[in-house]
Amino acid sequence: MNVIQAKDQKQSTVSETTDVVIIGSGAGGAVVAYELANTGKKVVLLEAGPYVPSTEFNEVYSAMFERLYVDGGGQVNTDGDINILQGRCLGGSTVVNATIALRTPSWILESWKTQHGVEGMSLADLAPVFDRVEKRLYVHVNAESEINRNSRLMQQGCEKLGWSVKPLPRNIHNCALTGYCIAGCRYDRKQSMLVTYIPWAIEKGAKVYADTEVERIESDGKRATGVSAVIRDPKTREVVSRLNVKAKMVVLSAGAIQSPIVLLRSGIANSSDQVGRNFACHPSVNVVGVFEEEVRAWEGALCGVYSDEFDHEEKGGFLLEGGAGDPYLFAQGLPGVGNELTELSKKINHMTSLLELVHDRNVGRVSLKDGEKHIEYRIEAHDKSRIRKAVKAGAQVWFAAGAKQVVLPSIKPIVLNGEKELGLVDAMPMEPADLRITSYHPQGTCRMGGDKTKAVVNSRGQSHDLPNLVVADASVIPSSVMVNTQITTYTIASHFADLINAEPQRYNL
Repeated sequence: MNVIQAKDQKQSTVSETTDVVIIGSGAGGAVVAYELANTGKKVVLLEAGPYVPSTEFNEVYSAMFERLYVDGGGQVNTDGDINILQGRCLGGSTVVNATIALRTPSWILESWKTQHGVEGMSLADLAPVFDRVEKRLYVHVNAESEINRNSRLMQQGCEKLGWSVKPLPRNIHNCALTGYCIAGCRYDRKQSMLVTYIPWAIEKGAKVYADTEVERIESDGKRATGVSAVIRDPKTREVVSRLNVKAKMVVLSAGAIQSPIVLLRSGIANSSDQVGRNFACHPSVNVVGVFEEEVRAWEGALCGVYSDEFDHEEKGGFLLEGGAGDPYLFAQGLPGVGNELTELSKKINHMTSLLELVHDRNVGRVSLKDGEKHIEYRIEAHDKSRIRKAVKAGAQVWFAAGAKQVVLPSIKPIVLNGEKELGLVDAMPMEPADLRITSYHPQGTCRMGGDKTKAVVNSRGQSHDLPNLVVADASVIPSSVMVNTQITTYTIASHFADLINAEPQRYNL
């Protein structure tokens, strides 16, 4: 694939002139790049991370986290108690996600309209866009062969409780069933942007730069005029060249953490003072079952089934998903240290894993302090209650499926030895650093909405301040989407691209 990298740079300064410059190559940027290039527009796509072809994915988590993730997989909030995982490579988080491809719930889309004034994004409006994206990315509901023993036990537990349980849809073509999705698919079965929209965009004439960090979006006060960037050696981090891009239109798709950082650093598009605010992250915890039988939860497809029994606000506000990484990753998620961790780890072949996504409120903020990103997010009382309910539900599933013990997602080990001990969940400590919490879906920091005093962009993704600046990534999501965000982001980006192609004059094209 023809990607310009730091190793290719021979000049200290490089200049480009284009119709559209796109910042970020993940679920938002790659989609917009292809859709615009496909209609003949000249496109330059910039990615801060490296170009790592799938032939270099080795299924060693420590190595792949270091190469493919933001901060080597160590990105955390300011309290340091929530690990916020994001991809930092060509293709972004789509390269390292778990492939779960759930549509945005209709009630979420409706709330965007009623609570935030978003127009033209009802389920009826977006249905053909969802269809197009899913067809292109081979989204399908898991077949029987793609549901491993871990997920079958979850399914059995849910069915015994009378709860909804369904096979997960995933963007996989002929899954190799290795379970290493979050370390990158070396078999090119995951339909990430690395193997779909990015090469499609290049085929249509888009120029793609990797190793390229945008320092600022340039503007004349009325319109965005391009970007200033540096190209860094991915190993030494030394600047090897500077890149200046002049463009008629700028699309910002750097993700829910970096997009607001770019805007704040540029000093633009923030008349609402909402840039970086309204951060949500789907705080996720893992409830582990311990069975007499050997389960080997990591064998087979990573994610198999889910339960939406409690997905709506009125039902509980959380989603249950079955999935487990390999023993290395699994052991890292177990509580305790020293002998406590050693004793738990001895049971790892007999353990199951159930992940719980909590529909959180947008209480966080991404900001710049002394030139560094700060992710301020602390779980509020309302969401703590949801986490307790989710943990209890997860424990109920495993006990219903026949587990002898359930391990709670606490830092200090809390092990339930039967349903009679479910009350311990109510006493589970939940202050910062009490729980092992991971976020896979940061969102909401450049909120979309009709009121320009409360939102950063309008319903077309346009900045309320600069009409030829569009934000197209998970940062525009007005409120937590409840489900995994990749299909939502692909669809929003596709929808925005359709609007640009239909009326280019609105965007200075």
